[in-house]
Order: sequence, then structure tokens, then C-alpha cells
Amino acid sequence: MDAYFFFSLRLFDASLARSHANPKKAYCVDHALIPSLASGVLVNAGHLLENLVFTGLRRAFAKVYYGKTKAGREIDFVVPVRGQAPLLVQSCLSLTDPRTRKREVGALSEAMGELGCETGTIVTRGEDERIDTDSGTIKVAPVWKFLLELPEARVY
Repeated sequence: MDAYFFFSLRLFDASLARSHANPKKAYCVDHALIPSLASGVLVNAGHLLENLVFTGLRRAFAKVYYGKTKAGREIDFVVPVRGQAPLLVQSCLSLTDPRTRKREVGALSEAMGELGCETGTIVTRGEDERIDTDSGTIKVAPVWKFLLELPEARVY
């Protein structure tokens, strides 16, 4: 019997065998339960933001995956959209730290190039900007705006 307490995410890969062989990521159905289940050391605002972004994506889309570039950089969410390039989403509290900015923008730009996406999104606590890269445009959006712009019904 499933309790539907956690959702697990598989790796986005054309090979079903590789997708199933790679580790899964787990997200709590209700992000408000995370602090009561995990030790204070394991819970931080970044994890909570990532879980909030996941629950929003899961409500709007039937399938959500995580991704890895050929160089091994992780993409938080890859959402296949029928007839279009996948939706690529990173989540991070803030891009003010230059190292964080370089890591998040670099990974997303790399994935955009590999998957043929012209756009990608980085969801933050409150930043709003547009970053042009060689692979395309990255939209940086505050979480409230990102969640409000998601479609209401699942896209199959």
C-alpha cells in the first residue's frame, strides 16, 4: 500500500534502464511536514524552496524528472512537454553569491544546449532578472511569480 507521503523523481534519460538504475530523489507531498520529520541539520531554506517548486510542478505536469548533464551537473527539474523542448528548472535561494550564480547558470546553460532548449528557469526566493547565455535565455523568477505562472491543469 502506498501512503503517498513522498514522491520520487527518476533521472530524465532516453534509456529507461539508465533512468531506473540511477538513484531517485525524494520530495515530500507537503513541504510543511519536512521540518518535523528531518533533523534541523538536514533542513534548510534551500531544500524547502526546492520541495515547494517540485510540488508546484507536480500539480501542473504529469511527469517531472531530475536531470544530469554529460559533465555530471545536476538539473533540479526536467519536465517533458509534448511537441516541445523540455522545461528546465533550477531552484536556489539566491544568486547573489558569485559561486552559486556560476554553478546554477552554468549547469542550466549546459543542459539547455544538450537538450535543445532555448529557455530555462531559475527559481529564487525573491530575485527577478533575465540572463542571456550562449545556449539561450535563463529567466530568474521569484518563487511566488513562478508558481502563479504555472498552468492550472496537467499537460499530458
